[in-house]
Amino acid sequence: MIEVFFGDLATSLFRRLPPETAHQATIATLQLVPSPRPPRDDPRLAVRAFGLEFRNPIGLAAGFDKNAEVPDAILAMGFGFTEVGTLTPLPQAGNARPRVFRLAEDRAVVNRYGFNNVGHEIAHARLVARRQRGGIVGVNIGANKDAADRIADYERGIAAFADVASYFVVNVSSPNTPGLRDLQEKTALSELLARVLSARERAKRRRPVLLKIAPDVSLEQLDDIVSVARAREIDGMIVSNTTLSRPDSLASPFAKEAGGLSGAPLFALSTRMLAETFLRVERQFPLVGVGGVDSAAAALAKIEAGASLVQLYSALVYEGPGLVARIKRGILETLEREGVALAELVGRRAGAT
Repeated sequence: MIEVFFGDLATSLFRRLPPETAHQATIATLQLVPSPRPPRDDPRLAVRAFGLEFRNPIGLAAGFDKNAEVPDAILAMGFGFTEVGTLTPLPQAGNARPRVFRLAEDRAVVNRYGFNNVGHEIAHARLVARRQRGGIVGVNIGANKDAADRIADYERGIAAFADVASYFVVNVSSPNTPGLRDLQEKTALSELLARVLSARERAKRRRPVLLKIAPDVSLEQLDDIVSVARAREIDGMIVSNTTLSRPDSLASPFAKEAGGLSGAPLFALSTRMLAETFLRVERQFPLVGVGGVDSAAAALAKIEAGASLVQLYSALVYEGPGLVARIKRGILETLEREGVALAELVGRRAGAT
């Protein structure tokens, strides 16, 4: 029901609205529609990662459900998991509007939201209220723009959501908070992860902690990031966030807007970075691949580059919620055609990406 209703509205109305207005209208619509239990998935799509059991490998990336308003509606669309946030300790308005742009000619989006969200308290109350429904709901945590100690904000995120998060994502890769990506540097990252993991121990609930990185790091920086992640024994990584780069192929007049680029033009860069990360991690922990996933072929390419799980978001703007079912169907067709299990596809072409 959700897919049909939301899909009809998206095609007839939402795409005619300004992007942020359309996003708000989508969230409001999903809040009005009753959320049934998620559909059953073929057991061949199941994935075990980070100690969690996923019904299927397709998740919704952070940024759509910023304030934990509709996780159950998202799961009812057929996603195997969803991720709320990015959430900061205190509410913040984010950057001035307009701050998100559709690049329709390029099937892409540019955003410079700047971690606009309602803060920990309200989001936590919403997640407590839906806790009995189950499903995998990750919490993406960040720092307030004006925080004196940004690492302390991540510690607060762990403490605030330890009782409701299926997993945590430490987001140090958004390009829209000045200086945030500096936390990807080796010394700062080591301190950040040490303090975040200590906060998890204090919370006495061992939720998986994942690190989300930018696609714009150099291979030397990636060496440092993976080295720190492995040494600190985090549970996984998400590759990647949006990019500040702008491919020459972009045709939209909005291509030069400041902010992070997502969607189809991010696919090649993010998939290459995913493969490089997979080779360096050496299967110590699983990876989540995100960036430009808009088809079953794209999702399979992420898996073959090293992703155990895949996330998408921007493609929903252009493909609608039916995309989730099409991707799952395409993955199953590949498994049947090749006579393999899903786990056998993970990383099998990482060295050639």
